[in-house]
Amino acid sequence: MELLILPGTLDNLGKVRKYIKSAAAEAGLEKKASYKLCLAVDEIVTNIITHGYNEAGLSGDIRIQAEIDEESLTINIEDTGKHYDPTDPDILEEETLTTQKTLEERSIGRLGIFLIYESVDKFIYEKLNPGNRNILVVNKTTK
Repeated sequence: MELLILPGTLDNLGKVRKYIKSAAAEAGLEKKASYKLCLAVDEIVTNIITHGYNEAGLSGDIRIQAEIDEESLTINIEDTGKHYDPTDPDILEEETLTTQKTLEERSIGRLGIFLIYESVDKFIYEKLNPGNRNILVVNKTTK
């Protein structure tokens, strides 16, 4: 599919969702898998905008590329924001501990990475210079 490049602002989340829904439909994903993928991408892009750009005092674009093959749909998300590795074992441990708490015990947020892992078959992070690349893969047959 065509590369989507958008300014890293919250008002572009609707365009991101539309692109992901279109990619999921073109890949032939079932409705549930499409919905879960949209949630995961929304979480990543929102975090990029909020934490990687806004809170870091930065601005930049978000580049999204969907790749479809016979077995899977792969979504590549790149930004030039602050480095953040959601696959870091310390971050994953924090997320796991958060999911074991009751709603009253949890701090606001902290469930996004858990949601991403639950929504896709494979999640990869790559540090860029500058920025980040998040790769989400959904197998056509399992989701």
